[in-house]
Amino acid sequence: MNNNLVITIGRQCGSGGKAIGLKLAERLGVKCYDKELLNLAAKNSGLCKELFESHDEKPTSSFLYSLVMDTYSLGYTTSAYTDMPINHKIFLAQFDTIKKLAMEESCIIVGRCADYALADFPNVVSVFISADEEEKIKRLAKVNNLPEAKARDLMIKTDKKRSSYYNYYSSKKWGDAVSYELCLNSSSLGQEGCVDIILDFAKKKQEWLKK
Repeated sequence: MNNNLVITIGRQCGSGGKAIGLKLAERLGVKCYDKELLNLAAKNSGLCKELFESHDEKPTSSFLYSLVMDTYSLGYTTSAYTDMPINHKIFLAQFDTIKKLAMEESCIIVGRCADYALADFPNVVSVFISADEEEKIKRLAKVNNLPEAKARDLMIKTDKKRSSYYNYYSSKKWGDAVSYELCLNSSSLGQEGCVDIILDFAKKKQEWLKK
């Protein structure tokens, strides 16, 4: 296992989690992977990028999931799951890409069950970012140029999708404090405040691991 620092960020829609990830990446001088992860997984797996975009953070049949994870646990390679449903190929390709990134470089990874994929990596900091509902709705309305009612609908639908995906693939509960090492409310701290606390936490964790 290497000493690369990887910070994973789960986030509520409109909480500014991606922006916090970008600020962390800038402060650390590393890359932040969000949608970029889809391109890497597509390249590594040989599947087309559009498939990853259409299946991004979407759950699927529990029976088929059990089947594919049993196969994965046996250590089968990409070529061995050729006949699996496409959504499972996509999940496993992302899973493998996340692990490959953690082995190769320090980085920030937003969403996509990265904390679960890297559960065996000691030098990983798992974070969840929430925010007050009114602030999330206003941010989404501004960023997407939407009426607040539609922004609220977007928030609810996106969080439902993210929650279902995370709960399904990780066997943990999305947004639950016990699922992460650090949970922060960006409405209480601001984005820069969240960045400061995450970096301080990461530093102290690294110091603790060296003891």
